[in-house]
Amino acid sequence: MNKAADTGARFRSIAANDGAVRFDAVTRRFGEITALNEVSLSIRQGEFMTLLGPSGCGKTTLLNLAAGFLGPDSGEIRIAGERMNDVPTYRREIGMMFQNYALFPHMNVAGNVAYGLKARRVPKRDRDRRVEQALALVRLTGFEDRMPRQLSGGQQQRVALARALVINPAVLLLDEPFSALDKNLRTSMQLELREIQRKLNVTTIFVTHDQGEALSLSDRLAVMSEGRIRQLGTPEEIYRRPCDRFVASFVGDANVLRGRLDGIEGTMAVIAVGIARVAVPRAASMDVAASAPVDLFVRPEHLTMTEATESCATSGTVVAHVYQGGYVDTYVECPESSRDRLLVRSGGNQALTRWPIGSRVGISIATGEGVAFA
Repeated sequence: MNKAADTGARFRSIAANDGAVRFDAVTRRFGEITALNEVSLSIRQGEFMTLLGPSGCGKTTLLNLAAGFLGPDSGEIRIAGERMNDVPTYRREIGMMFQNYALFPHMNVAGNVAYGLKARRVPKRDRDRRVEQALALVRLTGFEDRMPRQLSGGQQQRVALARALVINPAVLLLDEPFSALDKNLRTSMQLELREIQRKLNVTTIFVTHDQGEALSLSDRLAVMSEGRIRQLGTPEEIYRRPCDRFVASFVGDANVLRGRLDGIEGTMAVIAVGIARVAVPRAASMDVAASAPVDLFVRPEHLTMTEATESCATSGTVVAHVYQGGYVDTYVECPESSRDRLLVRSGGNQALTRWPIGSRVGISIATGEGVAFA
């Protein structure tokens, strides 16, 4: 085994006990702008961690700090327990896949993939073997002699991934690698990437602003805003139990209904919306006084349209349908309970015929689904 492989194996062994990557109170400024403000994050060995947030939230800055392209103004960065603040990029044993792939146009596929191995002075015989294995992993066997201009976008992406993986990295860093692909190819490549990542058990930090991408790929994700991590958790935790208004609004679709705290029952808070009572996890309403007004955030799939005469949380008028193939998005005007149109997501296409535009409908809320904020 060569030196690079030895180092990667050592990092993974240490990371199994100490964590693969740690950011401890990391701050980074650009002039008067604070891009990261005392961010702390621990990423486990073999974990697929996604940094999710809007443009300018600090997620790419955090990735660049892990890569060594930037240094922190304060705080520590550790990979497998070793302090990396002053360690140059080429000594961090990281694989990087850029948004634009950054392939060398004058090199063929094999040359692009082998570049990191040549920089590490891996012997040619071993280098050729590892390039062959990496191309087989991304299903590009037989493409060795092609130039980047002769490849499709998806094939170029596979070459970039093979180049990042061929060095046996301790950590794989991905900076919005799917943004340039069309929808169908993007979905296909997401699945392939996740399969490869699980097979190799390589610790991965993935940057995106696409909520669907983050929810479908991640073991855990960190939702970022204004240089801070707003919430860290599994995709289900983030989606179903957002910690604040920003996370609830940014991740997925959400309806906001006006209500009030009716009482506490064990671990649940009971929220009154119209004549209905909806139980939501108590933690979201712990600091809200009884009878205080709250906003109830509910996902579209947790709302159901009923006859307007039935007991329901609110009622309104259907103003639009959007057919999405396997489901229908229905928009309902409910001025008494929400300043915005409510979005109701229904399986199949029955909503189109049962509730035509202009229909008066009632809206019921699934028990236990939702989160309330003062």
